[in-house]
Amino acid sequence: MKEAIHPKYFDVEARCACGATWTTRSTKPELHLEICSSCHPFFTGKQKMLDTEGRIERFSKKYGAQTSESRKTAAAAAKAKKAAAAAPAR
Repeated sequence: MKEAIHPKYFDVEARCACGATWTTRSTKPELHLEICSSCHPFFTGKQKMLDTEGRIERFSKKYGAQTSESRKTAAAAAKAKKAAAAAPAR
């Protein structure tokens, strides 16, 4: 391994714009962040779905709020209906 080719590695205190701080290591002596896991909408649960073309509404209308149980019961009902239609009439 060559000597003196690696950058210096510092113990730094990372600071977010929201005020959160934590200690980490970096090749830069200071870390100032705009957003972190404490204030990011995805991690805080305040994420908004932006639906400009109605895609989410169309998807929900087409497929509904399906659960695995509702899909299983619908599949069983479709199978029973298909079996009844395939049975010969007397």
